[in-house]
Amino acid sequence: MAALTTPKVHMGTITGGEGRELYAQNPIVLLPMGSHEDQGPHAPMGDYLLAEKLAELIALRASTRGTRTVVAPVLAFGGADYFGPMPGGIAITPATLTCVITDMVASLHRNGLTRIVFINGHGGNVGPIGEVAREVYRRTKMVMPSLYLWRIGYGLLGGIVGADQAKKVSGHGADPVTSTAMHLFPELIRTDMIPDGKPLKRSTELDLPFTALGAGSFEGIEVGLPQEYDEIYHAGVGGGDPRLSSAKTGAELTEQLVDRCARFVAHFATRTPAKTSRG
Repeated sequence: MAALTTPKVHMGTITGGEGRELYAQNPIVLLPMGSHEDQGPHAPMGDYLLAEKLAELIALRASTRGTRTVVAPVLAFGGADYFGPMPGGIAITPATLTCVITDMVASLHRNGLTRIVFINGHGGNVGPIGEVAREVYRRTKMVMPSLYLWRIGYGLLGGIVGADQAKKVSGHGADPVTSTAMHLFPELIRTDMIPDGKPLKRSTELDLPFTALGAGSFEGIEVGLPQEYDEIYHAGVGGGDPRLSSAKTGAELTEQLVDRCARFVAHFATRTPAKTSRG
């Protein structure tokens, strides 16, 4: 019996000869995007590592189920938003990120790779992804979907740990990112540095309670506020309690994220033509 082989999914590891044969089939291309910012004292700053790893797992599952899928090199630096005060953090302006995504998509489209799905792990990437996707759709009617991993993860948490626990653990620097990192990269987690969960700070300028990044509350109405994350969060942790995070939760989150996203990839593949522009 022939040994089972695992398909190559990272485009950077595929040779030129392999690529000419594979890319003629117009496989699904996942474009992972993340950030390099404060994720709390205990978690690696590079959450792009999670976006890249989850994209790899999604591509492997989709490929082994019959939908050939590959992963483009990860965009490690997210669109600049609230996290500039963190030493060592690196971000790029939304305008620059929009140009980078535009050029990457154009490179893929030039050679007939037209079935692209964004695997996103950072809120600051949402605007640039949407801008590029809308422009491509206006010109070509091609749809480039985006899967925002952590927005999906927040929705899954209640079914994994229960609604009450999910409310306590959900937040930047806590879940879903910390549990997922505990499962996928346990060697990178500093368990000795996991802090207590604390409520969001209050606005010092207007004396308003913050409700989220970029927003506060006044008599029940939302007020948009310019701010930096360290004015709201405590050492990168905002709202959730990372002491409640666990590798067990991360394993279930990873499984559900990978399975649902792989099923979406298969769905997307059945509704987009595989024929390349040169075909």
